[in-house]
Amino acid sequence: MKPMRELDETDRPRERIASRGPSSLTDKELVAAIIGRGTRGRDVFEVSGEIAALLLKDPREVTYQNLSRIHGVGPGKASQIVAALELARRHIRNDSEPMVKVQTPSDILPLVSDLFNRRQEHFLCITLNGANEVIATRTITVGLLNHSLVHPREVYADAITDRAASVICVHNHPSGTLEPSSQDIAITRQLSQAGEILGIRLLDHIIVAKSGFLSLKERGLL
Repeated sequence: MKPMRELDETDRPRERIASRGPSSLTDKELVAAIIGRGTRGRDVFEVSGEIAALLLKDPREVTYQNLSRIHGVGPGKASQIVAALELARRHIRNDSEPMVKVQTPSDILPLVSDLFNRRQEHFLCITLNGANEVIATRTITVGLLNHSLVHPREVYADAITDRAASVICVHNHPSGTLEPSSQDIAITRQLSQAGEILGIRLLDHIIVAKSGFLSLKERGLL
């Protein structure tokens, strides 16, 4: 990630919260938005990255004392972080079912299990927030047998409404083969380019069939 000073103003965390909402930011960016700035010789993202790593390791370790040991975090920043976490703990109740977090392609399979035996090709879009948690799963198009056309505007329309940070596309091959077609590769590249323009990353395009699944990202086609 570029240092804060090298980012366009519209790409900075606080400006993105105003334009796209906090769910579009990664943990590191959210922390950067809270603490505001780094210190001499240390960019805010370096400091926020270390705090975010501590959160990921064990949120219980994010104490005033532990934060104060991080270079670039003084009493003010440490107080801001622990105050924000305590306010969230007191007033934000967890949903009855936790959000699905996607870390590997197989994590999305429970969300698309009904695709494996479909006789028509379905193209789905999964929207995710900045923490790679699933916001929604939607069917974009339904094709005839094994052919489905999809346009970037259809894929990203709901992602924009969701204020998503990224998307994962999934479609099935009723024929049973997992090998991506030339059209699969072409639409993947088109969607990736469109996502870069919109600021919503295409994390992966996954093909599913009776025989299993294939990640175009792992295949090196994204």
